[in-house]
Amino acid sequence: MHISEGILSGPVLLGGAILSAGGIGLGLKQINTTDLPKVAILSSGFFVASLIHIPVGPTSAHLLLNGLIGLILGFKAFPAIFVALLLQALLFQFGGLTTLGVNTFNMATPAVLSYYLFRNLLKRKSNTLVFLGGTLGGGLSVLGGVLLTCFALLETEKKFWAVAMTFLTMHLPLAILEALITGFILTYLKKVKPEVLK
Repeated sequence: MHISEGILSGPVLLGGAILSAGGIGLGLKQINTTDLPKVAILSSGFFVASLIHIPVGPTSAHLLLNGLIGLILGFKAFPAIFVALLLQALLFQFGGLTTLGVNTFNMATPAVLSYYLFRNLLKRKSNTLVFLGGTLGGGLSVLGGVLLTCFALLETEKKFWAVAMTFLTMHLPLAILEALITGFILTYLKKVKPEVLK
């Protein structure tokens, strides 16, 4: 779900960079030394998941796991996602350096929103509620990222409408898959390492 170089307008790129810088700043303030391994592992999970492409019609989509990152890290998701996207841009030319701010904002904002909406469900004793919180957070994060990407495209050029609608339709099955994966991962973590969810 990376927006490549040369597509977005200057104001959209600048707005994304400013908003992402604010989110990264807030996230870095909240990270302490005990959080670093958790942030690093989730950032690397996001990095690797984005390399696994799933064929969808004439194109492909890839897992994001931004909901999982957001539900566990909160605002710390901004620096975690930023580092993963930066490495993808430098190593594989996914996205680009000029679009790094917009791509970070598009992925991290829904993740943080999921944290504030569904975090309380993860603290419950019931595995069913943890699974529900994970599925809702995972699905919402993907759909939120897709909608923000579509918004960035449409703010640049209204003729991107068909591209945006195709992009949205293509990611609906992925949102369902991510929702289930996130729910299962969080339920598993609740059983084997519940302190991660605290």
